[in-house]
Amino acid sequence: MLLEFFKFIIYSGSIVLISKYILAKTLRKLAENMNSKPKTIGNIAGIATSIPEFLTVTISSLKELFSVTMYNVLSSNVINFIQYIFAIILNKNTNMIKNKAIQIDILLVIITILIPLLIIILRMKVKIVLIPIFLILYLLFIIINNISHKKYLAMEGIQLENISDKEKEKNKKKIIVYIIIILIVGIFLYILGEELGKVLEDFANKYNIPEVIIGILLGVVTSIPELITFLESQRHHKNKLNDTSGVVEATNNLLSSNILNLFIIQSIGILVYMLII
Repeated sequence: MLLEFFKFIIYSGSIVLISKYILAKTLRKLAENMNSKPKTIGNIAGIATSIPEFLTVTISSLKELFSVTMYNVLSSNVINFIQYIFAIILNKNTNMIKNKAIQIDILLVIITILIPLLIIILRMKVKIVLIPIFLILYLLFIIINNISHKKYLAMEGIQLENISDKEKEKNKKKIIVYIIIILIVGIFLYILGEELGKVLEDFANKYNIPEVIIGILLGVVTSIPELITFLESQRHHKNKLNDTSGVVEATNNLLSSNILNLFIIQSIGILVYMLII
């Protein structure tokens, strides 16, 4: 069992480190070269930091460990929220939370925690009908997020830079390089995910470790990239007085990550599991 636990640390740690140091940073540079707003950068970071959850949920479903996926998503979303609050307090940005757009986003995040919690507590049977419901909720959350930002954050604290034609051409080349890096990283993450899946199967079948423990453990591991991006997004804009950009970026990172985990990644997990059984 010691060998399997060592493998779990190596594979899951590698997924986190690659996501943090290569994938998340590459996606951020991609967004910045596209001259994106903090909200957009936060959304892209949310997608990047949800890739570990996508891999662990999909692999767990393929191994018929569906309970693991629900606990993984729940623990990831809870830990993401705790880390977000920690990052806000650490960067002394608690006053920024008074903005109504950010408060609405936080409320949506809390809902992404309550939904899987209720499913687990009520021991609801997972059915294919959950997928369209989750997809509708995903679109609804995005619409609410966009409306609240337009209404309460019309000025996001930044102005997009005017870029010369020469700079635009240079940025296009960088964008192509970043996309190639992302594709290569995706292949490595897939390979690591496959190996991690084998370890999870051994944990559940050979050593009878409860699926709830495996799911929570995965949630802790896969939430580490979010903590890094929450901290970095605020530090990136720290020197700008009364600028909400860092908090907007971190909040959208949190919301994007949580709704992807619950509504999209969990739906994929349900679909994979249903097809297998």
